[in-house]
Amino acid sequence: MAKIVSSWNDWDPLKRVIVGRCDNSVIPPEEPATSDKVPLDSTMRDMWGPRPSDTFARGNECLENLVKILEDRGVVVDRPTPLQWNQAIGTPDFRNDSMMTCMPPRDILLTIGNEIMAAANSFRCRYYEYLAYWDLMEMYFEQDPDFKWTQAPRPRLTDKSYKHNYYDEKITL
Repeated sequence: MAKIVSSWNDWDPLKRVIVGRCDNSVIPPEEPATSDKVPLDSTMRDMWGPRPSDTFARGNECLENLVKILEDRGVVVDRPTPLQWNQAIGTPDFRNDSMMTCMPPRDILLTIGNEIMAAANSFRCRYYEYLAYWDLMEMYFEQDPDFKWTQAPRPRLTDKSYKHNYYDEKITL
């Protein structure tokens, strides 16, 4: 069986990587973790729903270019399986009108040695994003006997979890 996950430093040649996808990306509805993320002058302010197809098509074009560059250099590129992000989700603690994307794997997957840790996210819209990487994690688990797959505990993301109006307070350094 092959070693698939093996990242012990930042200097060895890159052999394998996960590159995300923009397919079905959604501008998420406002929620406690996202309310201050969109700049006041952005055209996306107060918008939510499926991203315009030209924006995720352009994003995918850029990602496909990156994949080609990597593969031309002999790097194996794995890709997540996008979900239908434009659907409501919930837990006993919260409800959200949509999810978001699986474009940035580095936001939720951390590789240390022969282990990939799926990190939890503070965005409700990204609560189930790890599912887009599930097939890859299972493949690594089945094909690499030394691979360790860990999952950080999922936060509850109740309203009490957030400091509301964070940016309304005066920030002093």
